[in-house]
Amino acid sequence: MNSAICTLFEGHYHYGVATLSNSLYNQGFRGTIFAGYRGALPSWILKGKKERLEKWEEAVRLKPIEGLELVFLPLTTHYSLTNYKPDFMLELWHGVAKEAEALFFFDPDIVVVEPWACFEQWAQYGVAVSEDINSPLPEFHPRRISWRNYFEKYGIKLQFVNQMYVNGGFVGLVKKDIAFLNLWVQLQEGMGDAIGGLMNSIFSKEGRDTTIAPMIGFQYFDKSDQDALNATIEAYKGVVSHIGKEGMGFVSGQIMMYHALGGKKPWLNNYLAWAMEGKPPRDLDVAYFKNVNYPILSNSPWEIKKKKISIKVAKFIGRFYKI
Repeated sequence: MNSAICTLFEGHYHYGVATLSNSLYNQGFRGTIFAGYRGALPSWILKGKKERLEKWEEAVRLKPIEGLELVFLPLTTHYSLTNYKPDFMLELWHGVAKEAEALFFFDPDIVVVEPWACFEQWAQYGVAVSEDINSPLPEFHPRRISWRNYFEKYGIKLQFVNQMYVNGGFVGLVKKDIAFLNLWVQLQEGMGDAIGGLMNSIFSKEGRDTTIAPMIGFQYFDKSDQDALNATIEAYKGVVSHIGKEGMGFVSGQIMMYHALGGKKPWLNNYLAWAMEGKPPRDLDVAYFKNVNYPILSNSPWEIKKKKISIKVAKFIGRFYKI
């Protein structure tokens, strides 16, 4: 299958983009990864070739190894990047990725640990999504009822599917399911009226994204794109293929990928300081540093070596001191 992958990032998340790309390659993906970005690019990306690519005048194409290509696309959207996912996927499928039979979005703080063939097979069974750590959300939970009441005003009927509340960090689908993305965009645009615009999200950044103003009563859109994604699943008439919390490593089981939620990103963590607090490295940290230096090297070899040593020492300390 001819598949393409995309992600969105800014700032220090470029480290995650490199390791996500490495993990995909190491698990058998061959093809193009499209990365939409805002802000300045780091030196490892600037080694690529600048070129005009359809509407993007200053795209950067990087080929770190045979079979893997990264294309970096500068964004001008005022949206919070977390709210731009379905729009970006549609832009790609209608443009530079129009030949792709399947398209997958990954947040840049994800590391893939299962063979790529599993992901392509998964998307053929329906729109591929993975359960969030905050799941489940029962049929008559106030958030779900609030979504139904809210979108009814826009002529969109939601129908309960199951209790799973899925994570917005991963979506995969084949082209025959492109209507799912159109519907997700439609619901997010409606949601924008409730949260003060799609430039707002739970991820605030001075001068760019702003936080969602508190609602009266239940905060039924406080996770913006993720809430809209879950509402889209209830509005969609096609098949959605769910995997449980084990999909992103939130619980044990057949883990497909590790997702580093919150502010504790592997590339930022001080593992020895964690160990002194009785917190050993997580499995996701080990997976991240297993994929950190090949085929893309975004840190210096010495920095990577220091991190790997600190993880080993922290794991040893964790055998005797853990809270």
